[in-house]
Amino acid sequence: MYIRHEIGKLGEDLAVKYLKQKGYKIIERNFTCKQGEIDIISIDKKELVFIEVKTRSNDKFGRPIEAVDTNKQKHLSKAIKYYLYSRNLENEYIRIDVIEIYLYKQGYRINHIKQVI
Repeated sequence: MYIRHEIGKLGEDLAVKYLKQKGYKIIERNFTCKQGEIDIISIDKKELVFIEVKTRSNDKFGRPIEAVDTNKQKHLSKAIKYYLYSRNLENEYIRIDVIEIYLYKQGYRINHIKQVI
């Protein structure tokens, strides 16, 4: 479990670095409420972007985005609704992205999938 947590943290750190290089402003990381968790909340131009990061060191369990199944999407949507409500941001333009991080011995690769839900 500890190794999985460390891989996830590394993936989120790499995703934040990537997003900053692309001009995104990071608002919050690991927002947690009883409805679920949001890995990264950022701003891209005029959109509030909620980002789910999935990191894999092998493909034994499929592509990272495959882990963002219907159940995960439901929890993510509820957490986003709560976040928007709690910060009085219900009228903002929003987008939900997934960032896949593939870790290799020689480095890593990032696949940014925009507007997934």
